Amino acid sequence: MKIEQYISQLLYRYQCVTVPGFGAFLTEIQSAQLQENTHSFFPPKKLLSFNSYLKNNDGLLASHIAQQEKMSYEASVLAIENQVVIWKNKLQDFEGIIIKNIGEIVLNADKNLVFTPTNQVNYLAESFGLSTYTSPLIKREVLKQLDVKEEDIAILTNEKEAISLNANRKSYSYLKYAAVFVLGLGVLGALGFKYNENRIATETLLVQKNVQKQVNQKIQEATFFISNPIPTVTLTVKNEDKKVYKYPYHIVAGVFKQKQNASRNYYQLVHLGYRARRIAPNKNGYFPVLYGSYSSYTAAQNALLKIQNSHNKEAWLLIEKL
Repeated sequence: MKIEQYISQLLYRYQCVTVPGFGAFLTEIQSAQLQENTHSFFPPKKLLSFNSYLKNNDGLLASHIAQQEKMSYEASVLAIENQVVIWKNKLQDFEGIIIKNIGEIVLNADKNLVFTPTNQVNYLAESFGLSTYTSPLIKREVLKQLDVKEEDIAILTNEKEAISLNANRKSYSYLKYAAVFVLGLGVLGALGFKYNENRIATETLLVQKNVQKQVNQKIQEATFFISNPIPTVTLTVKNEDKKVYKYPYHIVAGVFKQKQNASRNYYQLVHLGYRARRIAPNKNGYFPVLYGSYSSYTAAQNALLKIQNSHNKEAWLLIEKL
């Protein structure tokens, strides 16, 4: 089974996709770029990198393959191990590994893995539909300066002064008529304001009388109901059952064939202070024991790293589909 397509699918959703026993593909968001020399605009994208030291199985890739291929988790882990063996054999023969839509991995002279990412796929979902755009060069025209003689400037100045003088005379005559018109408007406005004030006062008095009448009527109705009280009614409300929330991310301490061994491991973890749990046996009849369960992948991954560094390097993450 080729696992490249499943790695590619997870890179759209997660910043780290680990291939157990081989390494992890990491992503980092790069903002939009502009190259001034080529007038090219590049949309935001995820930059791919590879870390060969992150090899622990976090359960993400195996669970995704098991869900897509309709197989068990153990079978998907075995499929990943087979693919990793094929990759390592090619690297030992100094052959490059080309992972479709991700990049190429080769082994250098110092026997270190060198990763070259591909630029054909943008794994940033927010940039879907955005492509590189190159703008054509903008040519700017330079205006030519016209030679103007001093005689032409003098003629234009005299003409402007004459036009300005005539305009001032006309404006003065217009101002006289405008002043008379504004005075008339002021007198009419004062009379209209007085009439409008009297009309508003009359309407306000009518509204107040109507409101007072309605208030008195409501007081009478309220008095009637108070003098004839309604019998007390007692309602019994049943308490709703508390909802049980199930966490999908589990850190597995071990899977035991014998129930007694699972119980022994469970009490050891409780004694050490972990919120240990035992869940139902899997379809093969084995009994899983958990360090704890978490509601988010980030919290579970952080707890897994602490447990691997301090207590159990073989602990792994189980993701349960809700």
